[in-house]
Amino acid sequence: MMVYRSLGRTGLRVSQLGFGAMRLPMIGEGAEARIDRTLAIPMIHRAFEAGVNYIDTAVGYCNEDSQRVVGEALKGWRDRIVLSTKNHDYGEDEKVWWGLLEQSLERLQVSCIDIYNHHGINWGSYTEKVEPRVSGWMRKAQQQGLIKHICCSFHDNNDALLKLVASGYPSVITLQYNLLDRQLEEGIAAAHAAGIGVVAMGPVAGGRLGDSSSVLGGLVPGIERVPELALRFVLANPCVTMALSGMSTMEMVEENVRICADPVSLTADDTAAIAAHLVRLRKMAELYCTGCNYCMPCPQGVAIPRIFESYNSGRVYDLWASAKAGYAGIGAGSWDPAKKADACTDCGECESKCPQHLKIREQLKEAAVALTA
Repeated sequence: MMVYRSLGRTGLRVSQLGFGAMRLPMIGEGAEARIDRTLAIPMIHRAFEAGVNYIDTAVGYCNEDSQRVVGEALKGWRDRIVLSTKNHDYGEDEKVWWGLLEQSLERLQVSCIDIYNHHGINWGSYTEKVEPRVSGWMRKAQQQGLIKHICCSFHDNNDALLKLVASGYPSVITLQYNLLDRQLEEGIAAAHAAGIGVVAMGPVAGGRLGDSSSVLGGLVPGIERVPELALRFVLANPCVTMALSGMSTMEMVEENVRICADPVSLTADDTAAIAAHLVRLRKMAELYCTGCNYCMPCPQGVAIPRIFESYNSGRVYDLWASAKAGYAGIGAGSWDPAKKADACTDCGECESKCPQHLKIREQLKEAAVALTA
């Protein structure tokens, strides 16, 4: 049986596994690609049948096709499912914001959205745009019955999260939290204490923890697969309401619903052992690169910290498949001007700025070989 938790002060009881509709299976190429409905809708329905009662989407997901597919999948299920979507507009033209809300209602084929999020909020956008302006539009939409709860997805540091929590504005915050990214734990605890629901996106670190790993696998007796360890780690935090997983195959759905039907994610001893192990791994990774970015900018545009982050995923955490995929993605899109290690001209400027005095040029060559093998 699926496990349910209270979603902060909303009064909603939600499954501890949420369906993230960002990585649904696609057919076609490039801008013309669309979601494969023959695969995606049965996946969503299987999750619903297993007790998942929360689904999250956004305007731009899956080439702007995600909301439409979620709307199709909700037919016959709407009254049992908590629906979350987002509005990414922070501009000064109120008509644009309302246009996106009306578009979402139409695509989702609903008259009201349960969890309506400011998409990708940070402290700057909150203080400069949301608080003085966009929050009024949100409240007006709530008063009109078009949305039920004012929420946000969050991308900033722990200090910003603590300030956002103290504002009392959102009812639910969706934020990044996983085995490899625990920087928001203090803010997560504060949100929970304040009655704000906490939805953890990226519980498998955007797929990085979907690999097998000799370093992480078997860390907890009886848990050999890293994705299961990652999901259980997030759910073991009592201040987290839900793990929001972007599922792209039926196999992922089946594994995740099995894990989330277990009321005991990890014991206190398990989480303590994991935390200690991760501290050791983090210290090892920092011997190679702390990610301080002092080496940047590179005159040739080489994405030094990103390359070393991928390299550390492989050599420290033994997550080589995702490490190589991450490296391959550097500069792969027209929106990303960053360059891979082979663009290095050996000028040495980065090494003169590195506070750890790392042999960056040498490590870049090593990374290029390891990440393209």
